[in-house]
Amino acid sequence: MKNYRWGIIGTGRIARSFAEALKGSPNAELYAVASRSTDKAAAFAAEFDFEKSYGSYDELASDNNVDIVYIATPMASHYADSMLCITHGRNVLCEKSISLNTAQLEEMLAAAKNNGVFFMEAMWMKCRPSYLKALDWIRSGRIGRVKYVKADFCCSVPYNKDDRLFSPECGGGALLDVGVYPITFAADILGDTPDEIISSANIVYGVDMSNSITLRYDDSTAVLQSGFEMECSNKALISGEKGMIVFGEWFHCSDEVTLFDRDGMEIEKSVLPVMINGYEYEIIEAQNCLEDGLTESPLVPHSGTLAVMKIMDKCRKDWGLRYPGE
Repeated sequence: MKNYRWGIIGTGRIARSFAEALKGSPNAELYAVASRSTDKAAAFAAEFDFEKSYGSYDELASDNNVDIVYIATPMASHYADSMLCITHGRNVLCEKSISLNTAQLEEMLAAAKNNGVFFMEAMWMKCRPSYLKALDWIRSGRIGRVKYVKADFCCSVPYNKDDRLFSPECGGGALLDVGVYPITFAADILGDTPDEIISSANIVYGVDMSNSITLRYDDSTAVLQSGFEMECSNKALISGEKGMIVFGEWFHCSDEVTLFDRDGMEIEKSVLPVMINGYEYEIIEAQNCLEDGLTESPLVPHSGTLAVMKIMDKCRKDWGLRYPGE
Protein backbone atom coordinates (compact mmCIF):
# COMPACT_ATOMS: atom_id res chain seq x y z
CA MET A 1 0.00 0.00 0.00
CA LYS A 2 1.18 3.52 -0.75
CA ASN A 3 1.48 6.12 1.99
CA TYR A 4 -1.38 8.63 2.28
CA ARG A 5 -0.78 12.27 3.13
CA TRP A 6 -3.34 13.44 5.67
CA GLY A 7 -4.55 16.93 6.35
CA ILE A 8 -6.52 17.96 9.44
CA ILE A 9 -8.90 20.91 9.61
CA GLY A 10 -9.32 22.02 13.21
CA THR A 11 -6.96 21.83 16.17
CA GLY A 12 -9.26 20.99 19.10
CA ARG A 13 -9.41 18.00 21.43
CA ILE A 14 -10.61 15.44 18.90
CA ALA A 15 -8.08 16.63 16.32
CA ARG A 16 -5.34 15.97 18.86
CA SER A 17 -6.58 12.42 19.50
CA PHE A 18 -6.78 11.80 15.77
CA ALA A 19 -3.26 13.13 15.22
CA GLU A 20 -1.96 10.75 17.90
CA ALA A 21 -3.57 7.86 16.03
CA LEU A 22 -2.13 9.06 12.72
CA LYS A 23 1.38 9.03 14.17
CA GLY A 24 1.13 5.30 14.82
CA SER A 25 -1.01 4.19 11.89
CA PRO A 26 0.65 2.32 9.02
CA ASN A 27 0.89 4.14 5.68
CA ALA A 28 -0.32 7.44 7.20
CA GLU A 29 1.71 10.62 6.78
CA LEU A 30 1.06 13.69 8.94
CA TYR A 31 1.25 16.20 6.13
CA ALA A 32 -0.72 19.38 6.89
CA VAL A 33 -2.95 21.00 9.51
CA ALA A 34 -5.15 24.08 9.17
CA SER A 35 -6.65 26.46 11.69
CA ARG A 36 -8.16 29.91 11.40
CA SER A 37 -5.22 30.96 13.56
CA THR A 38 -1.79 30.75 11.96
CA ASP A 39 -0.18 30.46 15.39
CA LYS A 40 -2.46 27.59 16.50
CA ALA A 41 -1.84 25.71 13.27
CA ALA A 42 1.92 26.15 13.59
CA ALA A 43 1.92 25.02 17.24
CA PHE A 44 -0.19 21.95 16.41
CA ALA A 45 2.07 21.07 13.47
CA ALA A 46 5.18 21.39 15.62
CA GLU A 47 3.73 19.24 18.41
CA PHE A 48 2.67 16.38 16.13
CA ASP A 49 5.36 16.72 13.44
CA PHE A 50 3.15 17.77 10.55
CA GLU A 51 5.10 18.89 7.51
CA LYS A 52 2.97 21.99 6.87
CA SER A 53 0.59 24.31 8.69
CA TYR A 54 -1.93 26.72 7.24
CA GLY A 55 -3.73 29.70 8.73
CA SER A 56 -6.83 29.11 6.62
CA TYR A 57 -8.90 26.10 5.61
CA ASP A 58 -8.86 27.18 1.97
CA GLU A 59 -5.07 26.91 1.83
CA LEU A 60 -5.15 23.30 2.98
CA ALA A 61 -8.04 22.39 0.66
CA SER A 62 -6.08 23.90 -2.25
CA ASP A 63 -2.95 21.86 -1.55
CA ASN A 64 -2.87 19.13 -4.21
CA ASN A 65 -0.43 17.08 -2.15
CA VAL A 66 -3.16 16.34 0.42
CA ASP A 67 -4.61 12.88 -0.22
CA ILE A 68 -7.36 13.01 2.39
CA VAL A 69 -8.66 15.55 4.92
CA TYR A 70 -9.98 14.79 8.39
CA ILE A 71 -12.49 17.46 9.46
CA ALA A 72 -12.49 18.03 13.21
CA THR A 73 -14.48 21.27 13.52
CA PRO A 74 -17.80 21.72 15.40
CA MET A 75 -20.93 20.14 13.89
CA ALA A 76 -22.31 23.39 12.48
CA SER A 77 -19.13 23.80 10.41
CA HIS A 78 -19.01 20.30 8.92
CA TYR A 79 -21.12 21.15 5.88
CA ALA A 80 -19.07 24.18 4.78
CA ASP A 81 -15.72 22.60 5.61
CA SER A 82 -16.56 19.34 3.82
CA MET A 83 -17.90 21.15 0.76
CA LEU A 84 -14.76 23.27 0.60
CA CYS A 85 -12.56 20.19 0.52
CA ILE A 86 -14.80 18.16 -1.77
CA THR A 87 -15.05 20.92 -4.38
CA HIS A 88 -11.24 21.16 -4.36
CA GLY A 89 -11.05 17.45 -5.14
CA ARG A 90 -9.97 16.32 -1.70
CA ASN A 91 -11.09 13.01 -0.16
CA VAL A 92 -12.84 13.61 3.18
CA LEU A 93 -13.25 11.84 6.50
CA CYS A 94 -15.64 14.07 8.47
CA GLU A 95 -16.21 13.78 12.21
CA LYS A 96 -19.69 12.82 13.41
CA SER A 97 -22.34 14.00 13.31
CA ILE A 98 -21.47 14.59 9.70
CA SER A 99 -23.92 17.48 9.23
CA LEU A 100 -26.69 19.34 11.00
CA ASN A 101 -29.48 17.82 8.93
CA THR A 102 -30.45 15.62 5.99
CA ALA A 103 -30.60 18.50 3.48
CA GLN A 104 -26.96 19.37 4.14
CA LEU A 105 -25.86 15.75 3.96
CA GLU A 106 -27.62 15.14 0.67
CA GLU A 107 -25.76 18.11 -0.83
CA MET A 108 -22.47 16.79 0.54
CA LEU A 109 -23.08 13.33 -0.90
CA ALA A 110 -24.05 14.77 -4.28
CA ALA A 111 -20.92 16.94 -4.34
CA ALA A 112 -18.71 13.97 -3.42
CA LYS A 113 -20.24 11.93 -6.23
CA ASN A 114 -19.89 14.73 -8.76
CA ASN A 115 -16.25 15.29 -7.83
CA GLY A 116 -15.43 11.58 -7.66
CA VAL A 117 -13.93 11.75 -4.17
CA PHE A 118 -14.07 9.46 -1.16
CA PHE A 119 -16.40 10.69 1.59
CA MET A 120 -17.04 9.04 4.96
CA GLU A 121 -18.42 9.90 8.36
CA ALA A 122 -15.81 9.28 11.04
CA MET A 123 -18.02 6.81 12.92
CA TRP A 124 -15.16 5.04 14.66
CA MET A 125 -17.49 2.62 16.43
CA LYS A 126 -18.32 0.87 13.15
CA CYS A 127 -14.63 0.28 12.40
CA ARG A 128 -13.68 -1.13 15.80
CA PRO A 129 -12.80 -4.85 16.07
CA SER A 130 -15.19 -5.42 18.99
CA TYR A 131 -18.12 -3.99 17.01
CA LEU A 132 -17.21 -6.05 13.95
CA LYS A 133 -16.99 -9.16 16.14
CA ALA A 134 -20.55 -8.56 17.39
CA LEU A 135 -21.81 -8.12 13.83
CA ASP A 136 -20.12 -11.39 12.87
CA TRP A 137 -21.91 -13.19 15.72
CA ILE A 138 -25.24 -11.73 14.61
CA ARG A 139 -24.78 -12.47 10.91
CA SER A 140 -23.66 -16.03 11.60
CA GLY A 141 -26.86 -16.66 13.58
CA ARG A 142 -25.28 -17.03 17.03
CA ILE A 143 -28.17 -15.20 18.77
CA GLY A 144 -30.88 -15.87 16.21
CA ARG A 145 -33.21 -13.15 15.02
CA VAL A 146 -32.56 -9.89 16.88
CA LYS A 147 -35.60 -8.72 18.83
CA TYR A 148 -34.33 -5.96 21.09
CA VAL A 149 -31.50 -3.43 21.27
CA LYS A 150 -30.75 -1.17 24.23
CA ALA A 151 -27.96 1.39 24.23
CA ASP A 152 -27.10 4.35 26.48
CA PHE A 153 -24.57 7.12 26.14
CA CYS A 154 -24.94 9.59 28.98
CA CYS A 155 -22.44 11.59 30.99
CA SER A 156 -22.67 14.46 33.43
CA VAL A 157 -21.25 17.62 31.85
CA PRO A 158 -21.42 20.88 33.84
CA TYR A 159 -22.97 23.70 31.84
CA ASN A 160 -20.50 26.12 30.28
CA LYS A 161 -21.84 28.78 27.96
CA ASP A 162 -18.55 28.75 26.04
CA ASP A 163 -18.59 24.98 25.45
CA ARG A 164 -19.70 23.95 21.95
CA LEU A 165 -21.80 21.18 23.52
CA PHE A 166 -24.24 23.81 24.79
CA SER A 167 -24.12 26.15 21.82
CA PRO A 168 -26.97 26.08 19.27
CA GLU A 169 -24.71 28.02 16.88
CA CYS A 170 -22.22 25.13 16.98
CA GLY A 171 -24.86 22.44 16.52
CA GLY A 172 -24.66 21.52 20.19
CA GLY A 173 -26.82 19.20 22.24
CA ALA A 174 -26.75 15.54 23.17
CA LEU A 175 -28.39 14.19 20.01
CA LEU A 176 -25.72 15.14 17.47
CA ASP A 177 -22.79 14.73 19.85
CA VAL A 178 -23.49 11.45 21.68
CA GLY A 179 -26.97 10.33 20.62
CA VAL A 180 -25.72 9.59 17.13
CA TYR A 181 -23.84 6.56 18.50
CA PRO A 182 -26.76 4.54 19.93
CA ILE A 183 -28.94 5.50 16.95
CA THR A 184 -26.26 4.31 14.52
CA PHE A 185 -25.83 1.17 16.61
CA ALA A 186 -29.54 0.35 16.51
CA ALA A 187 -30.10 1.24 12.86
CA ASP A 188 -27.12 -0.82 11.75
CA ILE A 189 -28.46 -3.88 13.55
CA LEU A 190 -32.24 -3.57 13.12
CA GLY A 191 -32.48 -1.63 9.88
CA ASP A 192 -32.17 1.86 8.49
CA THR A 193 -35.92 2.56 8.35
CA PRO A 194 -37.88 2.03 11.57
CA ASP A 195 -41.65 1.85 11.31
CA GLU A 196 -42.07 4.31 14.18
CA ILE A 197 -39.85 6.80 16.00
CA ILE A 198 -40.95 7.87 19.47
CA SER A 199 -38.80 10.38 21.31
CA SER A 200 -38.66 13.08 23.95
CA ALA A 201 -36.01 15.56 25.04
CA ASN A 202 -35.21 18.10 27.72
CA ILE A 203 -34.49 21.33 25.83
CA VAL A 204 -32.44 23.92 27.74
CA TYR A 205 -30.22 26.73 26.43
CA GLY A 206 -31.54 26.01 22.93
CA VAL A 207 -30.16 22.46 22.79
CA ASP A 208 -31.27 19.03 23.96
CA MET A 209 -29.59 18.30 27.27
CA SER A 210 -30.89 14.74 27.24
CA ASN A 211 -33.16 12.59 25.14
CA SER A 212 -34.90 9.22 25.02
CA ILE A 213 -35.62 7.52 21.70
CA THR A 214 -37.54 4.35 20.86
CA LEU A 215 -37.29 2.88 17.38
CA ARG A 216 -40.03 0.38 16.55
CA TYR A 217 -39.75 -2.14 13.76
CA ASP A 218 -42.08 -4.92 12.62
CA ASP A 219 -41.09 -7.36 15.36
CA SER A 220 -38.17 -5.66 17.11
CA THR A 221 -37.48 -2.56 19.19
CA ALA A 222 -34.56 -0.32 20.13
CA VAL A 223 -34.55 1.77 23.32
CA LEU A 224 -31.91 4.49 23.35
CA GLN A 225 -30.83 7.17 25.81
CA SER A 226 -28.26 9.95 25.60
CA GLY A 227 -27.53 13.15 27.44
CA PHE A 228 -25.29 15.45 29.45
CA GLU A 229 -27.41 15.61 32.62
CA MET A 230 -26.72 12.24 34.23
CA GLU A 231 -24.44 9.23 34.34
CA CYS A 232 -25.65 5.94 32.86
CA SER A 233 -24.14 2.47 32.64
CA ASN A 234 -23.31 3.24 29.01
CA LYS A 235 -23.57 -0.39 28.05
CA ALA A 236 -25.25 -1.86 25.01
CA LEU A 237 -27.28 -5.04 24.72
CA ILE A 238 -28.46 -6.92 21.65
CA SER A 239 -31.03 -9.61 22.44
CA GLY A 240 -32.06 -12.32 20.01
CA GLU A 241 -34.20 -15.43 20.00
CA LYS A 242 -31.23 -17.67 20.89
CA GLY A 243 -29.06 -15.43 23.05
CA MET A 244 -27.65 -11.96 23.57
CA ILE A 245 -24.55 -9.83 23.08
CA VAL A 246 -23.37 -7.33 25.70
CA PHE A 247 -20.84 -4.56 25.22
CA GLY A 248 -18.91 -3.27 28.23
CA GLU A 249 -18.89 0.29 29.56
CA TRP A 250 -18.66 2.98 26.89
CA PHE A 251 -19.84 0.55 24.26
CA HIS A 252 -18.95 2.97 21.47
CA CYS A 253 -15.26 2.40 22.14
CA SER A 254 -15.24 -0.72 24.31
CA ASP A 255 -12.65 -3.40 23.69
CA GLU A 256 -14.80 -6.11 25.27
CA VAL A 257 -17.90 -7.82 23.93
CA THR A 258 -19.54 -10.97 25.34
CA LEU A 259 -21.86 -13.57 23.83
CA PHE A 260 -24.48 -15.28 26.02
CA ASP A 261 -26.92 -18.11 25.29
CA ARG A 262 -30.68 -17.96 25.89
CA ASP A 263 -30.19 -18.98 29.54
CA GLY A 264 -27.74 -16.18 30.22
CA MET A 265 -24.69 -18.43 30.24
CA GLU A 266 -21.53 -16.94 28.79
CA ILE A 267 -20.52 -18.66 25.56
CA GLU A 268 -17.69 -16.49 24.33
CA LYS A 269 -15.91 -13.28 25.29
CA SER A 270 -13.85 -11.23 22.89
CA VAL A 271 -11.27 -8.84 24.32
CA LEU A 272 -9.63 -6.75 21.60
CA PRO A 273 -7.37 -4.02 23.02
CA VAL A 274 -6.86 -1.02 20.75
CA MET A 275 -3.53 -0.53 19.01
CA ILE A 276 -3.28 3.19 19.79
CA ASN A 277 -6.40 5.04 20.95
CA GLY A 278 -9.18 3.67 18.73
CA TYR A 279 -9.10 6.27 15.98
CA GLU A 280 -6.60 4.19 14.06
CA TYR A 281 -9.32 1.85 12.80
CA GLU A 282 -11.21 4.53 10.88
CA ILE A 283 -7.86 5.75 9.50
CA ILE A 284 -7.05 2.24 8.28
CA GLU A 285 -10.54 1.83 6.82
CA ALA A 286 -10.34 5.13 4.93
CA GLN A 287 -6.89 4.26 3.56
CA ASN A 288 -8.03 0.79 2.52
CA CYS A 289 -10.92 2.36 0.61
CA LEU A 290 -8.58 4.80 -1.14
CA GLU A 291 -6.22 1.95 -2.01
CA ASP A 292 -9.13 0.02 -3.55
CA GLY A 293 -10.42 3.06 -5.44
CA LEU A 294 -13.66 3.27 -3.47
CA THR A 295 -15.61 6.48 -2.91
CA GLU A 296 -17.50 5.16 0.11
CA SER A 297 -16.73 2.73 2.90
CA PRO A 298 -18.48 -0.66 3.08
CA LEU A 299 -18.26 -0.39 6.88
CA VAL A 300 -19.74 3.13 7.01
CA PRO A 301 -21.84 3.37 3.83
CA HIS A 302 -23.50 6.60 2.75
CA SER A 303 -26.95 5.00 2.98
CA GLY A 304 -26.50 4.23 6.68
CA THR A 305 -25.17 7.69 7.50
CA LEU A 306 -28.12 9.26 5.65
CA ALA A 307 -30.64 7.00 7.40
CA VAL A 308 -29.35 8.00 10.84
CA MET A 309 -29.51 11.69 9.91
CA LYS A 310 -33.15 11.26 8.87
CA ILE A 311 -33.95 9.68 12.24
CA MET A 312 -32.28 12.57 14.07
CA ASP A 313 -34.16 15.09 11.90
CA LYS A 314 -37.44 13.41 12.82
CA CYS A 315 -36.58 13.59 16.52
CA ARG A 316 -35.67 17.28 16.38
CA LYS A 317 -38.81 18.07 14.40
CA ASP A 318 -40.91 16.41 17.10
CA TRP A 319 -39.07 18.40 19.77
CA GLY A 320 -39.40 21.68 17.90
CA LEU A 321 -35.60 22.06 17.97
CA ARG A 322 -33.98 23.98 15.11
CA TYR A 323 -30.46 25.28 14.82
CA PRO A 324 -29.66 28.84 13.74
CA GLY A 325 -29.66 29.14 9.97
CA GLU A 326 -31.78 26.05 9.32
